[in-house]
Amino acid sequence: MSHQTSQGTNKKSKHLHRPKIEPRPIDPKWSVAELIDDSFNAYNAARLREACQLFTKRILADDVTVGLSISGALTPAGLGSAAIIPLMEAGFVDWIVSTGANLYHDTHFGIGQSMHRGTPFVDDVKLHAENVIRIYDIFFPFEDLLSLDRFYQRLVTGDEFQREMSTAEFHHLCGKYVGEREKALGLENRSFLAAAHRLGVPIFTSSPGDSAIGMNIASMALKGNKLKIDISADVNETTAIVLDATVNGGKAAAIMLGGGSPKNFLLQTEPQIQEVLGLEEGGFDYFVQFTDARPDTGGLSGATPAEAVSWGKVDPDMLPDAIVAYVDSTIALPLLTFYALERHPPRKLKRLYDRREEMVGTMTKEYHRRAAATLPG
Repeated sequence: MSHQTSQGTNKKSKHLHRPKIEPRPIDPKWSVAELIDDSFNAYNAARLREACQLFTKRILADDVTVGLSISGALTPAGLGSAAIIPLMEAGFVDWIVSTGANLYHDTHFGIGQSMHRGTPFVDDVKLHAENVIRIYDIFFPFEDLLSLDRFYQRLVTGDEFQREMSTAEFHHLCGKYVGEREKALGLENRSFLAAAHRLGVPIFTSSPGDSAIGMNIASMALKGNKLKIDISADVNETTAIVLDATVNGGKAAAIMLGGGSPKNFLLQTEPQIQEVLGLEEGGFDYFVQFTDARPDTGGLSGATPAEAVSWGKVDPDMLPDAIVAYVDSTIALPLLTFYALERHPPRKLKRLYDRREEMVGTMTKEYHRRAAATLPG
């Protein structure tokens, strides 16, 4: 018995063949990517390292279409211009689902308004008396909200907006005019909404009425403005993007900053393909999420990739390529951006916005073909 036990202890577990933790003293001459590769060895630092390495080694292959979801107040913190624009310009993000609030506050930068570093330890009654708005530790003047509302009210009453359209179309038009304002003010690459227009990256909003942009559209509707958001077009366009990514042997990746409605809208494209349209698909091939939400409360923001498999959102064969790092997106996104730009050359832009009608048309034909094939008799 003791001999068998001895043999068992001599048999090295496969888990002990993984790389050793052999940290070197941190050197100020290292790059950010070297720091992540060498010193992010365990816990959520390791998950962040794994996400960075998966992103550059697998996800950024030419045949992978990368979708990004954005929730939380990231653009007021400056991450639109600091991180999202560089990722789009490098061809590392092909389409986006964002809260409307992130797009609204992104516009502050594009029209020359400013955000200020602040502190959460402040008397909000005094801020209110001084007409200062606080987003945790970011300050900006209340007047900027009013002027930004006026900007959008004027914008949506323009001739190009007098019809029904998807949020991708709406944001593409908004980006055009925000970009023109940037140019007139001598600004460069301040708004990721403007950059997305230039780069052909479609931006969708999962809840069009849930932001000041939606509020301003609604206020102009009271005056007879004809702009309407077509949510069915949003569902079909996002689904067509994912189907197009995989129909010819390519792959689809979901990168999620936080959770909420944008996460679900990005991921629901797979159940829409499989469950509703009845088309053959296996789920997202790659899943990376940065979140602070717990899974045990049952909320979507904390739902794990393993749970997403049960919905058909994630390909079960690709679970090793699914990573959740429990870390603030304002920490993770700059690090991921720097790592990717250092470790991977730019990709050719996919310009998915320009192909929306083509992709929806292809999906529609396949849906009708599948429906006809399943008719009785």
